[in-house]
Amino acid sequence: MNQNTSKFLAIVTTVIIALAPFHASNAKEKEYKVKITEDLSYVEVQQGGKMVRIERNQDTESRLSNSFTKTSRVCPPFCVSPIKIGENITTVGELELLEFLNTKVRDKKGLLVDARMQDWFTRGTIPGSANIPFTVLSMGIENEHIQKILTVLGAKNNNGEWDFSEALDLMIFCNGPWCQQSPKALKNLSKLGYPEKKLFWYRSGMQSWQQLGLTVSTP
Repeated sequence: MNQNTSKFLAIVTTVIIALAPFHASNAKEKEYKVKITEDLSYVEVQQGGKMVRIERNQDTESRLSNSFTKTSRVCPPFCVSPIKIGENITTVGELELLEFLNTKVRDKKGLLVDARMQDWFTRGTIPGSANIPFTVLSMGIENEHIQKILTVLGAKNNNGEWDFSEALDLMIFCNGPWCQQSPKALKNLSKLGYPEKKLFWYRSGMQSWQQLGLTVSTP
């Protein structure tokens, strides 16, 4: 196993093991004029040993100034994805993602996955996510690195037969509806045998996340 793969596995393993409970709150100690929902002001998640509060930007005059303000990208490769990319893969929105953090991830039964390349991830991601680049998942099931990744995710290799019954639920995202990184990651996982009922897709990705003014963390 090369050094980069070892480092990647160590990071993902640490994220899975060390994720602390998440906390959804009405934030009574602070007045929120821009809430997530009428009854929810923020969700807290641990990342990098620190508690990060996922909330919306309270400045109602705020505007995006980064690359996510861009409306048009050359297609291919930046073509708009359909709402459904797998027969049993569930497409979700922001509230479902937050609920996933507050239940599946909190109980160590799920993992939020940023499927973008590492340079995108380090620029800013959704708090509580782990980076598994879609290119890593393109290798076949016989590849030892893939087998180690699947093991970290909770799958078991029984004499060449993979058992995913105790594998983590995975919610995967990338840059937005025009980004093909998370669709490729999901399709690759399905080809590896990962049950589609355990796969969830946040199709809107970082573009919509930031347009809603939700917290972005820099790993």
